[in-house]
Amino acid sequence: MKITVVHESWRAHPLAWIHRAEARSVAAELRSAGHEVRLVRFSENAIADLSDGPLLLRVSDPVMLVAAQVLTRSGKSYLGPSVAVMERSYDKYEAYRIASAAGVDCPATVLASAAGALSFPVVLKPRRGSDSLGVRILKHGPIPRRARTERYILQEFVRGAELTVAVCREHVGMPLCICLPEGTPYSFWRKYLLRPLRVPLADAGLVHRVQRTARQIAAIFGVNWGARIDLVHETATDRLRFLECDVAPLVGARSAFAASFEAAGIKRDQQLRRLLTVNR
Repeated sequence: MKITVVHESWRAHPLAWIHRAEARSVAAELRSAGHEVRLVRFSENAIADLSDGPLLLRVSDPVMLVAAQVLTRSGKSYLGPSVAVMERSYDKYEAYRIASAAGVDCPATVLASAAGALSFPVVLKPRRGSDSLGVRILKHGPIPRRARTERYILQEFVRGAELTVAVCREHVGMPLCICLPEGTPYSFWRKYLLRPLRVPLADAGLVHRVQRTARQIAAIFGVNWGARIDLVHETATDRLRFLECDVAPLVGARSAFAASFEAAGIKRDQQLRRLLTVNR
């Protein structure tokens, strides 16, 4: 199969570096699996130059949304999340509203411009952001002045074990526990530089609950490609609280997405086949 891996242009931003490296890594895996692969830089002005074969989008979230919009308007199919799915999940405030309305247990979430609506401690997050960039735990006020806008959200701080699980249509991986002390944020730097251990859950009952909840969340957001769903198991109450549905996750061999499926007995070659056959 001839596959075009669409990667991000170089820019001085850590997400660009991470996703460019992943694009090269995935391209190398696909070549090793016998595919003919070329790497092409994404440009809004060069869509017509892309081949008509499978286009695998391997870019960061903001660029992924733009690429999906441009490709959809041009009528080109691709391997990656649809525009509608990204728009539902990328805006964290709307994502929590959608999930809560569908009965998912979510931490209380408000716009940061509504400071005072939640008791401290709270979690401050960019409303549209990814990879935990800009996430802070505020133990007390005031909310930073620059963040008191609708571009940020405040969220109830939930203490517990952070969990992540991969989803690809009807397939759900093994939930992984992020081995951090309770109350420690899973920050950008911990995700990519000071990586904690990720271990499969041992509690069979909790595994079933997490997988069932992940299927529910994937259905709510209309996930149509690979996704990673993050939850927190609240220690004091045994509740599973929804944190994020990342519909444009890293899917490389060292990613949490790959580890979740590997722990469920789905080998890497099977993962790649599924990612290449799930169409928009």
